[in-house]
Amino acid sequence: MEITPKTHKLLLFDGNAILHRAYHAFPLTFKTQKGELTNAVYGFTSTLLTVFKKMAPTNVVVAFDEKGRTFRHEQFKGYKASRPKMDDTLVCQLARMREVVEALNIPHFGVVGFEADDVLGTLAVQAERQGFDEVVIVTGDRDALQLITTRTHVYFPSRGKQSEQLYDRDSFYSHYGFEPKQLIDFKALAGDSSDEIPGVTGVGPKTAKELIVQFGTVEAIYDHLNELPQAIKTKLESDKEMAFLSKQLATIRTDVPLVFDDRKSRLDDYDKEKAIALFTELEFRSLINRLPDDGWETLVKETISETENSTKKLEEKTAENQMKLF
Repeated sequence: MEITPKTHKLLLFDGNAILHRAYHAFPLTFKTQKGELTNAVYGFTSTLLTVFKKMAPTNVVVAFDEKGRTFRHEQFKGYKASRPKMDDTLVCQLARMREVVEALNIPHFGVVGFEADDVLGTLAVQAERQGFDEVVIVTGDRDALQLITTRTHVYFPSRGKQSEQLYDRDSFYSHYGFEPKQLIDFKALAGDSSDEIPGVTGVGPKTAKELIVQFGTVEAIYDHLNELPQAIKTKLESDKEMAFLSKQLATIRTDVPLVFDDRKSRLDDYDKEKAIALFTELEFRSLINRLPDDGWETLVKETISETENSTKKLEEKTAENQMKLF
């Protein structure tokens, strides 16, 4: 999918996912002269600035995971049960990550009992309702692909030898062979080992895809069990309860109790001097020149552009009038 500038474009960053990717991309020797570990914060900040330049958004928001259990843990005790505890060397950088976000005056949301994915899904829906031309979710988590619509897309930044990926509905369909929303039904059947969503025992990705393509949803599959081969029918019958529970676990919520105000999320609405001061403290000097224009710089550039356009039109009109004299 080609990246194109939009007049009203919102970037939604999955804060924890991007920070986690950055943590593993930069060595633990990445520290300030005072010894403060900043590898994850640096990578996170660099990713933000890179995507700002590439995507040219008008608005930006960051979503975070909050501490504690979520409604999914209450629904299924095995949900993410074996996921290792966050490294202490990453935990100690969480506060600095939020400092960077606040220095750039980027609104950030995290709601207890929900995951960042749910926050992203809710913000995307609200942004579409508010009339954004495009919403781009920036993450490293493929669960977000289910949120793709005609105006909401998902972007995975480059990582090591893995190139960047930007998914819209067409590119998703080309890759997976079904609609973005059906990713939920696919996981309900095949499960998701990364989140420890069980799915249906004995049903793998190949069979799950075939069933989704043929019937569309888990509900429709169970409505047509008698049309299936006996072996598959038996597996589905045995794990019916788990299939529907897995679908609930895989579904990103879009009704989290929060309110998105687009007026408070403009990219250029920040104090650049404050950001420079923090970057200097963190010794992110190479990133200072990559900071986006603030409101004053944007105004100056727009004024210059308007002046140049007016001058050009005046010159063209003058030349046209001179031609009429001859």
